[in-house]
Amino acid sequence: MDRIRYLVGVLLVVSLPPAVVWWFVVHPFVGFWRRVGAKPAVWAVGIMMTAGMVGLWFIRRPLVGRDLGTHWILIALGAVFLCLAFYLGMRRRKQLTMRILSGLPELQADGKGGELLTGGVYAHVRHPRYVEVVVGVFGYAALANHVGAWITAVALLPAIHLVVILEERELARRFGTEYEAYRARVPRYLPRRPTPTP
Repeated sequence: MDRIRYLVGVLLVVSLPPAVVWWFVVHPFVGFWRRVGAKPAVWAVGIMMTAGMVGLWFIRRPLVGRDLGTHWILIALGAVFLCLAFYLGMRRRKQLTMRILSGLPELQADGKGGELLTGGVYAHVRHPRYVEVVVGVFGYAALANHVGAWITAVALLPAIHLVVILEERELARRFGTEYEAYRARVPRYLPRRPTPTP
């Protein structure tokens, strides 16, 4: 079990930081990437992300850090979080395809690519993918229970929030009043409780 937990910790600290950097490289510089073109942009950022993962692989031991031990309550909690992330992912995949997830519509040269997702799970929260990622990462951190895994999970929270702010700015530019109306009626991360009808 210790080896499995360690491998989960390695997966987390090696893959997550470059994945988050992907969002920071694309969203603030979307105008530049549109001029470069969608396919070269995806290749360039993909190569940077892969290089980041390879670099982190070589320093994985200090990144994973101290083992905090096997705790079955944490493993059970991690399994619950991962099941919830899987459920959110299944709901989200109905609208958010891999093409959209990789950023191809927003990289179209005219800046008007794609359509605003407002149906399904997007009718309840504006960023189900990011909620799914956060829940899943905390699930993996609970399974791994290494210091580095927990630090990575906690550091993800402000990073994701900043990515969301950058993404929302880009969506507002791309979709204008349609996005503003959507933002006004649908919460960012957590669904609202339905109001009871009298």
